[in-house]
Amino acid sequence: MTTPSSTTSVLVSPEQLSAMMAAEPVVIIDTRDADTYAAGHLPGAVNMREIFTFLATSTAEGLSALKSTFAEHFGLVGLSGAETAVFYEDALNSGYGQSCRGYYLLTWLGYPKVKVLNGGFSAWKARGLPVSTEAARPTPATFPADLAMADVMLTKEDVAAALYTDIALLDVRDIDEWTGESSSPYGKDFAPRKGRLPGAKWIEWYRFMKPSAQGPVFKSPLEVQAECATAGIATDDTVYLYCFKGARASNTFLALKQAGFSDVRMYFGSWNEWSRDDALPIETDAPVMKARAPSLALAA
Repeated sequence: MTTPSSTTSVLVSPEQLSAMMAAEPVVIIDTRDADTYAAGHLPGAVNMREIFTFLATSTAEGLSALKSTFAEHFGLVGLSGAETAVFYEDALNSGYGQSCRGYYLLTWLGYPKVKVLNGGFSAWKARGLPVSTEAARPTPATFPADLAMADVMLTKEDVAAALYTDIALLDVRDIDEWTGESSSPYGKDFAPRKGRLPGAKWIEWYRFMKPSAQGPVFKSPLEVQAECATAGIATDDTVYLYCFKGARASNTFLALKQAGFSDVRMYFGSWNEWSRDDALPIETDAPVMKARAPSLALAA
């Protein structure tokens, strides 16, 4: 029988997390906004809104800033390499994948122990577990500088090179962004261009979750594989994910990795970066099947 700390799953239930908190060093990171955090959070949780709000480009300078910024932030909240980092948001369908963005960032940085609370704060409350309004005072640590970074980050050059190849480009944005009615979740004209990557396939990120008595949770590996099969994507395909700024795609990154997809990477700059470079191609036609020509009637 596996214990919560020994299981290979990134996802932890409220009960598993409660047991972990009593048995091993854990740094719990609340990714919600400061006011929501102050109104009630998991006991001992630290607030790190930058997990969701920090925008990055995929230039060498942009990725260097991303790495240094979060190495500093994670050190300040007490991650030294010995602790398990656990991210959560309010509910998995309401925070645009923000807790999973934390998981992705630590995975990229090579941190060895990362978890996400399946169902988020809503699931924790639904189980009647304790809630605190006391702000945490973490003991800073030195974030490890010698970690081997994971090959999960894509630049816009990587994505441009993947166009018109066998690599599966998977767009997981909301329907109005996929159809080109809106450029972002922040407003229809927040980004300068509307559309999608040429040849991209689409599975809206919500489809990797399902209802439960405690709120939305991730689907099982088989269910995730079935969702991908609807877009012609198999577990042994190379999959490149994107959304607007790497949050919803992080949700999908976690779902696919938990479901056994072996080669999944993410374009963290996503549409926010791609749409601002007029030299990069996009598709703007409505993503619908073209009407077929009517068949000729047989002569009498």
